[in-house]
Amino acid sequence: MAAGIFNKLKKLVSVVGKGVSWMNDKVVKPIMPITNALLSSLGPAGSMVAKGISAGSSAVDALFGQNKQQSKQQFRQDFKTFRQDDFLRKNIIFAELNMNRQLMKTHVPKTQQNLETIENLLKTFAIQPFQNDGQHHFSLKEIKPESQMPSLFDKEVIISLTDPDHDVTQIQNSFITLEFTMNLLFDNKFEQFSESYRAGTFIFVGLKSSAQLIREYVLYHRGRTIDGSLQNDSTTEQFIYNTIKPKSEKNNNRFVHSLYENVRKDDISHCGKYLSIKDISDALASQTAAPYVMPVNFSVSIPLDDLLIFSAFSEYPNSLFGDLKIKFKINPNAFVFCQIDPVISMSRYYTINKDELLSSGQDKLKDVDLFFRNWSLTFQYTNMFTQIGCTADLITGVRAEELTPSGLKNLVCDIKPVTISVRNYIITAAVANMYGYKASQECLNRVRQFYSSRPFVVPAQRIETWAFPSGATLTGLRTSQNIPLSHVTDMCLLFPKDARQTTCFENPCYQNMQLSTL
Repeated sequence: MAAGIFNKLKKLVSVVGKGVSWMNDKVVKPIMPITNALLSSLGPAGSMVAKGISAGSSAVDALFGQNKQQSKQQFRQDFKTFRQDDFLRKNIIFAELNMNRQLMKTHVPKTQQNLETIENLLKTFAIQPFQNDGQHHFSLKEIKPESQMPSLFDKEVIISLTDPDHDVTQIQNSFITLEFTMNLLFDNKFEQFSESYRAGTFIFVGLKSSAQLIREYVLYHRGRTIDGSLQNDSTTEQFIYNTIKPKSEKNNNRFVHSLYENVRKDDISHCGKYLSIKDISDALASQTAAPYVMPVNFSVSIPLDDLLIFSAFSEYPNSLFGDLKIKFKINPNAFVFCQIDPVISMSRYYTINKDELLSSGQDKLKDVDLFFRNWSLTFQYTNMFTQIGCTADLITGVRAEELTPSGLKNLVCDIKPVTISVRNYIITAAVANMYGYKASQECLNRVRQFYSSRPFVVPAQRIETWAFPSGATLTGLRTSQNIPLSHVTDMCLLFPKDARQTTCFENPCYQNMQLSTL
C-alpha cells in the first residue's frame, strides 16, 4: 500500500517536473533578455529581481533539466550573484552592529511566537563559508579565570570566553563551571530524629536554574566594555527568561536546572545538593548557639546561552573579531531549599542499604517497617521551594515511641518552622569550558571577505526591572508607577511576600487587580 502511494507520488512529481521544465524552456528563457533589460532600467531593485529570476530558472534546470550536473554549477553561480547584489545587502539586513564598539545592543523580540524571526536571522548571518578540511577538529578548551582563586565573598570573577587555539568559538555549546563552598545557617539542629531515620531523610539546597546564580555581569570585547552589556540584576533577568523555557529543556539536565517535581522525588536531575539529616545534625551537634553553621560544597554548570544576552549567540569567529571576556559576581540569595518526600527517600535508602540494614540487626528494620506502615498524610510540611533566608515548615524529627511495655510503638513526626540562610561563600574554582575549532587559511580568507562589507550581527535582549514605590498591606495593594516602554515584547508582574524572595514567588490572591498601559 505504502509502495503504491510512493510510486504514484513519484509519477506525479515527474509529470509536474516536466511541465515546469517545459514552461522554463519555452516561456521563461526566450523572454529573459528582454526581461533583464526592462528590469535593469528600473534601477537597483529591478536588477535584484532580474538576478532572482535567473537563479530560479537555473534551479528548475538543476532539478528537472537534461544536463543536471552542469545546471547545478550554473545555479550556484546565479545564486551567488543574487546573494551578493548591492541592493539586497543594503536593504535586507535586519539589524546592524559595529563589532568593534557594540556587540550586543540590538534588541530583537524573543517571545514564543517570534522565535522563528531570530532563527531566520541567524541563518542569514551564519558562517556558511566555514568548512572542516579534515585536519582540524572540534575541541574543548578549559580556560582558567584571570582573577585570583579562591575568590572571597562578593568578589568579581573575570574569565575569557575565547582561546587562541580556536578560530571559531561555539558559544551555544560552551558553559562555565563554578565550584564553591557556602556556609549555611540553620536555626534548628534536627535532634529529634531516631538513628534509623537520620540517613534516609533529606533536605535539598540548590538553584532552580544555574544561570540565576549570577547576580551581575558585563562583557568585554578586545578589552573594552561592550555598550549595553552591563546587567546589574541578572538573577531576576534569568528567572524571567527561565519561565518561558519549555519544560522538556529543563528536565533531566543535571547541574543546570531543578524542577520541584524531580527534586522532591530525590531525583539526580537537579542543580544543588541533597543534605541528609545525619550529615546536618552531625555538623551542628557540637555548636551551642544559633544560628548553627554548616559548610557545604557546590558544583554548578552555567550554559552560556542560558544567559539572556547569549541566548541567540551561536558561532563566533574570534580569530577575526578578537577576544571576549565576562566579569561577573554571584548571588547566594538565589538559592532555594525544600523538604524531600521522606517516603520516597526512605524507600531509596532502604533499597540501597538493604544488606547493611540486615546485618545491623532487627531493630532498624522494625523501625523502617513502622515508618512505612504508620506514615500519615496528616504530616504536612511545605511542599514547594522556599527562598534561602526565608522560613518553611520542615520535618525536624521522626522517631518511634513506645506506647506499651510490651513493645507496641507509634511513629511521631515533628514539623516546625525552619529558616535556612547563607552567611558567606568562597569560590574555589572557576572554569570556562569553551568549544570551538580551527579552520584552514582558505576558509578564514573567505570569511574575512564575507564580513568585509557586512556587519557581524548578534541579536540580543535584556530585561529591566522597576519596583513599585509602595508594597502590599493587609488590605491589599494600591500603587502606581510610570514606566517608559520602548521595544518591549513581554511584561511580567511579580508580587513577593518577602523582600528576600528572588526566584520563588507565589501567585497573588488580590481582587479587582487592574493594569493600565498608555
